[in-house]
Amino acid sequence: MNILICSDGTPASDNATRLGGLLASATKAQVTLLGIAENPSDEQPLRQALDQETDILRRTGVELQTTIQTGEPIGRILGQTSGKKYDLIVIGSRRSTASGRSWQSHRTYEIIKAVEPSVLVAIGTRKRLSRILLCSGGKHFIDDAVRLTGTLAAALQAEVTLFHVMAEPPAIYAHLTKLEEDVTALLASGSELGRNLVGEKKALEKLGVVVNVRVRHGFIIDQLLDEMREGNYDLIVTGSSRARGPLQHYIMGDVTQRILDSAECSVLVVRYRPPGPAKGLWQLLARLFR
Repeated sequence: MNILICSDGTPASDNATRLGGLLASATKAQVTLLGIAENPSDEQPLRQALDQETDILRRTGVELQTTIQTGEPIGRILGQTSGKKYDLIVIGSRRSTASGRSWQSHRTYEIIKAVEPSVLVAIGTRKRLSRILLCSGGKHFIDDAVRLTGTLAAALQAEVTLFHVMAEPPAIYAHLTKLEEDVTALLASGSELGRNLVGEKKALEKLGVVVNVRVRHGFIIDQLLDEMREGNYDLIVTGSSRARGPLQHYIMGDVTQRILDSAECSVLVVRYRPPGPAKGLWQLLARLFR
């Protein structure tokens, strides 16, 4: 695995460095520490900050390369990722206050939408990642997130909660809510959702990961925020997909944006890359006979 940690020398970058070092040490990944100075006058303070961040990473025993570039950050990151394949980019969380609540900066969103690899936004200073919340839409587009989450969780010996929100049924079918929130019954039901959750659970368990399945009913944002607050998670995993047509950027939906704005722990935004025709057909057949 190759990990790119991006730093502008701020405390937020220190958090990204620590988190990236934790993941790299667990997965035996190679790390590139990319320092970006927007202006030439910022370069000397950045070098001093990078010396400290380099020490943090070297103490974890990871294989490390360090590079410093000057210019517009998103352009520098795009240039770095176009020349070398990275599995994960780690950036620090920059928040601004608007209308009395906390929001991620515009730049954080732009990086997530622009770059090819999955992006981990480091929020807070947790020293361990032992509880991971994986937001499942119950469809195949979460498969890439399942694979990456499983790889990280297995290396970290972390527990994964596979989480899905279902629409609230009409009042006359209120009894279905209790039935569908019976996870054991849902997984054994043979329904499309049940089969998909079983497949995701098995994929994680094959990697030796302990998996819990949680199902809630209601408005997805409300239920997700409640789960995040109540679950004391160390990492939230969500997804994004490439825009259709000629636009070469990734779509960050409302759910992902709200997670980033509200999370008190780090957030991993995983790319969904549609399979080719042959692979897509094979996956469809496999699901039909699962």
